[in-house]
Amino acid sequence: MKKVQLTETVLRDANQSLMATRLPYSDYEGILADMDKAGYYSIECWGGATFDSCLRYLNEDPWERLRGLRKNLPNTRLQMLLRGQNLLGYKHYHDDVVEKFIELSIKNGIDVIRIFDALNDFRNIETALNSVKKYAKEKTIASGCISYTQSPVHTVDKYIEMCKELKKMGFDTICLKDMAGTMSPYEAENLIKGIKDAIGDMTLILHTHCTTGMAYMTITKAIESGIDVIDTATSCFSGGTSQPSTETMFYALQQYGIDCGLDEEIINKVNDYFKPIKQKYVDNGQLNPKSLATDAQALVYKVPGGMLSNMIANLTDMHAMDKFDDALAEIPKVRADLGYPPLVTPLSQMVGNQAVTNVLVGERYKNISKEVKNYIKGEYGIAPAPIDPELSKKVLGDSMPVDCRDEDKKRTGEDFTNAKEALGDLCRCEEDIMSYICYPDQTLKFLQNRKAQEENEAVYTIEEM
Repeated sequence: MKKVQLTETVLRDANQSLMATRLPYSDYEGILADMDKAGYYSIECWGGATFDSCLRYLNEDPWERLRGLRKNLPNTRLQMLLRGQNLLGYKHYHDDVVEKFIELSIKNGIDVIRIFDALNDFRNIETALNSVKKYAKEKTIASGCISYTQSPVHTVDKYIEMCKELKKMGFDTICLKDMAGTMSPYEAENLIKGIKDAIGDMTLILHTHCTTGMAYMTITKAIESGIDVIDTATSCFSGGTSQPSTETMFYALQQYGIDCGLDEEIINKVNDYFKPIKQKYVDNGQLNPKSLATDAQALVYKVPGGMLSNMIANLTDMHAMDKFDDALAEIPKVRADLGYPPLVTPLSQMVGNQAVTNVLVGERYKNISKEVKNYIKGEYGIAPAPIDPELSKKVLGDSMPVDCRDEDKKRTGEDFTNAKEALGDLCRCEEDIMSYICYPDQTLKFLQNRKAQEENEAVYTIEEM
């Protein structure tokens, strides 16, 4: 019997796409023991924007969250999304930092590390791959990920060549990451059949979003074309800018006579658990109804779910939602100027923020963000197509772009030394140091709050005695 397995995304990308990753661990700890029995291929629960959100908004230690997940999901693969040389941040880190981060991720419980580069510049995922292989445990999987998009320079033949390269590099599986949900059924059929012919029996995974309304048709065609694993979300957290529904795809696969290994009773129980949680965030406004809608215009804008929900949140905070449509229309123009980068973190934030700035200021590129300047300087890698010459000259002048990997390869250890000195007695472990390297301001504030809370609790206990 043919088998297609499912990765459950509610603990990471589903809530990241719908409500900007504001789901705290305490909200879902109570259902983890049941999820462990569901039969998922994996549970995507860490990485992506969860690390940032834990420290910045939720007053959680992301490493403690991971350890809790590992404890309560002992029989299920725990999966994370890693931005290659960017790790979980928005800039390139030195190779020694990348290696240590992956060592700690595996040590604290991660099994599947899905590694991508926003530009599909595979030089930027080599260090991460080598580190996974170095610290791998029995169940560890290194999954090479392609950021899927459409543009004049992104073709089926190009993607097939990318998959051949990922296989040659030594990845265990390959994932097609359709972050904006723009892959059509026709494109899925041609792409997946071509890739399967090229990589043989290597596991191929499809990650897509419902943003454009295309996902269910695309996944169905992907299944017919030989896909091995699909990403889905428990139904109350599915749809809109999130993934297709886990229960719906389970039902459809049954009709096809395809085994997906899931326990129907348990996946329904999981959904029942999350229904009131979702409603809570709808009621308090953190889950904006715009994120639940289908927007076929995303086929033009190529905007991924997380980028859309973040843009909505930011414009709402600035009381500028009246500029939303103009900002959306500006995104493909900025993307073309920058050489058609796939809109995935960190490039999605960079392009989106620059588009919003262009619209709010009323003049294109009057203010250029530091990140976009660094991108044009070459610090993120090689752009898929040439950058607009006038924009490039505005940033570079007469200088030449740099090679991002020259800096990445430096193994100085300075990041660790500086972080340890900056944290002082706030630092307890390597994980604290790593958090600070990735997000210094947010980590410092979190650790200061942790210390103050513990001191207050200690005083309270003594007074009670």
